[in-house]
Amino acid sequence: MEHLSKETFKNKVFDYEQQKEWNFAGELPCVIDFYADWCAPCKMVAPILEELAEKYSGKVNIYKINTEDQQELAAAFGIRSIPSILFCPKDGKPQMAMGALPKESFEKAFKDILNVE
Repeated sequence: MEHLSKETFKNKVFDYEQQKEWNFAGELPCVIDFYADWCAPCKMVAPILEELAEKYSGKVNIYKINTEDQQELAAAFGIRSIPSILFCPKDGKPQMAMGALPKESFEKAFKDILNVE
């Protein structure tokens, strides 16, 4: 799983500085985990995302953004609580989910939002 900085985010997901309207830049649908090292629920989500990254390899990219290091990115998305999970389909608008989701909820979102099974 790749950790994104502002620059890699703009290249792989969305260049929010240049574009007002959402325009997904990625090749594959993606999931972005906004987290922090001190956040206990974030630590619960991490192994689930590791597992899903393997299971859906080649179908979905899973990225992590450390909200402590990348405060500008967190602010750009109005992150108020962590973990916050952003689901970005190839076409259509992204959807944000709050809190430590169970694996079943991720798989349902992959299917319903990202159109990936």
